Amino acid sequence: MKTFEDALKHKIGFGTAPLGNMFREIPEEEAQKTIQSAWDQGVRYFDTAPFYGAGLAEMRLGEFLSNKNRDDYLLSTKVGRYVTDEHEDKEGLFQYARNNKVITDYTEDATKRSIEQSLERLKTDRLDFVFVHDVSPDFHGDQWVGKFEEARKGAFQVLTQLREEGVIRSWGLGVNTTEPIEIAMELEETKPDVCLSATQYTLLQHERALQRMMKTAEKNDVDLVIGSPYNSGALVGGDHFDYGKIPQHIKERVSRLNEIGQKYNVPLKAAGLQFSTSHNAVKSVIPGSTRPDRIKEDIDMIQRDIPKEFWEELVEKGFVSSEAPLPGHSK
Repeated sequence: MKTFEDALKHKIGFGTAPLGNMFREIPEEEAQKTIQSAWDQGVRYFDTAPFYGAGLAEMRLGEFLSNKNRDDYLLSTKVGRYVTDEHEDKEGLFQYARNNKVITDYTEDATKRSIEQSLERLKTDRLDFVFVHDVSPDFHGDQWVGKFEEARKGAFQVLTQLREEGVIRSWGLGVNTTEPIEIAMELEETKPDVCLSATQYTLLQHERALQRMMKTAEKNDVDLVIGSPYNSGALVGGDHFDYGKIPQHIKERVSRLNEIGQKYNVPLKAAGLQFSTSHNAVKSVIPGSTRPDRIKEDIDMIQRDIPKEFWEELVEKGFVSSEAPLPGHSK
């Protein structure tokens, strides 16, 4: 299996962040049934990370995939954090995670350690894609440029070498902002070839991504994976937006989008998935879930017919940029 096209029937992969007990504690049986549902629906691309539950999501995914033919699916994880045996109190996104302490470190040694740990938790001997995780302003504030430089000298070098040696197929950044991806794509010696952009190219927000990231990706032949296409659930009635509280203006925007969707009998989940996958640079979208029935729903939604009048009204009323490719069209 050499390409996304080989693995993805409908451009849908599976993001496992929720299986790391993000926002709530997920019973093991429910987690395994969710992955099983994704597999049964034909999903063959799985994305995970050490950060998701201090290794919990990787362990759960590895347990399921351990009895599958490794050539039958694509697998990505992330570096920039590794897990220790030391314990710590948890808070924030993964307050229900394993209590192992997670260390943020983008150096060469830490990158190698992270990959070794991930291979063990995932019960595999190889990775298809590796993303440098959260080397961006939303996690590091004003210090993010220094962290990016640490990653450029460390993780970027290691992953470039592993790609050249054929140990991994591709590498890139996995972040929630556009600027780090934009900068990395213009590097000469350590250039990524696939990046995971979460929350930034969605029905709810995409103007910033269109300005530069999408154009730069096409120019440099960098594939994009779109994470959190519902902006942490805000688009489809969830309680979070971009992993935090939903601002009032986003609630109002979703309400107005719902009104237009109801007018044309278009669920916002269908619109969100189809919008995020309509750009030529996008190879996959990876909604996450902990509910087995949601996987089939996602696949049904990405295939649902959406009248062109729906998209025309969204553009006319300013909900979608006139520069954005729409389903059935290319830009």
